[in-house]
Amino acid sequence: MDIATLNSLYDLFKKASSKPDWKSSLETLATELRPFVLFDNIAVYVTDQSTGALEVVYARALGRGKNAEADAAWGDSIAADVMAGGRAVIHSPPIKPQPNTDRLDRSYMLGLPLQAGTHIIGAAVFVRFGGPEFFEEHHQVAALAASWIANLFERRAWQETYRQLDEMQRRVRLQDDFLATISHELRTPLGFIKGYSTTLLRQDTSWDANTQREFLIIIEEEADRLALLIEDLLESARLQSNTLHLKFQPIRLDALIRDVVLRLKQRHPTLSVSLDFGAAPLIPGDNVHLTRVFDNLFSNALKYAPDSPIEIAIYANRESLHVAFHDHGPGIQPEHQAMIFERFYRVPGPHAASTGTGLGLYICKQIIASHRGKIWVDSAPGRGTTFHIELPLIAEM
Repeated sequence: MDIATLNSLYDLFKKASSKPDWKSSLETLATELRPFVLFDNIAVYVTDQSTGALEVVYARALGRGKNAEADAAWGDSIAADVMAGGRAVIHSPPIKPQPNTDRLDRSYMLGLPLQAGTHIIGAAVFVRFGGPEFFEEHHQVAALAASWIANLFERRAWQETYRQLDEMQRRVRLQDDFLATISHELRTPLGFIKGYSTTLLRQDTSWDANTQREFLIIIEEEADRLALLIEDLLESARLQSNTLHLKFQPIRLDALIRDVVLRLKQRHPTLSVSLDFGAAPLIPGDNVHLTRVFDNLFSNALKYAPDSPIEIAIYANRESLHVAFHDHGPGIQPEHQAMIFERFYRVPGPHAASTGTGLGLYICKQIIASHRGKIWVDSAPGRGTTFHIELPLIAEM
């Protein structure tokens, strides 16, 4: 093989390597390799690490062959021979064809191992129909291509391993952050309860009725906060283990939301909520858990968009009921939107100190999913946040 050919192959491999994914890389290689080694089809086989089976991952018909799937099937036996022997395999038809033999029935095949280090991870099979045979120079070019393909898949495997490790580290960080946060979240209400109850029990002073009532209200509120936190933890565990039990019944979602708003306004008299409810057909749902969804959405808005007016709209189509829950807060950066429904994930920002456990939106998503519905977010910095919920109507359940 001359220097010019080697340089051209180097340029081709470099071009194929620059593609955004392995399929595009193989497509570039397959379509531009033919001037160096003539072939009608190519099939690439890789061993599945979980099953040990040899599977075709790429097949392409470029010349005088049949469709790619058929070509791949024709290469199965050659690929198996390559894996069994750990070496190149050349198959040629009988020297003298029978009268009226279709050239598609005279296949010349070259199978090459995909070797990554000391391991053979698969095989590449090149096919020609009707000849000519694969000569030594063709074999050399195909061997270089097979080596490049092996490196491509080895690099892909390392990238996937790195991605999995990175994901594991991210989840460990989330859980570490969660443990630190939950410790703080538990200590805060306990501190209030302990402090005010100790104050009320002091023997060296007395408190008037109004002060005692004020202290008791604080104790009650912090006890409620503690109970809600514990319920979040239990609910998250039930969702994680698929042991959440729902009691479905026909529900007026507009009435459910009005009840949530009425209850919240008792604690937050200045809360501004605008309701735009069209026709709201009955949906099948669990009243307690759907109430929890909207409690969590309001809690989220009060943390991240305090003093912001909230707008809730309901409208129905033929198959589902749609709820849009909008606040006028700072919005959510795009890089966080894909992760806000993950367990323990908390959006960093100026209100990070009060972001809770990172379980609220995770619980919302799992409850909505249990109702065969969908929840997603639409947000942009400075434009507020809208949570969309879609729930099927009774006829669709």
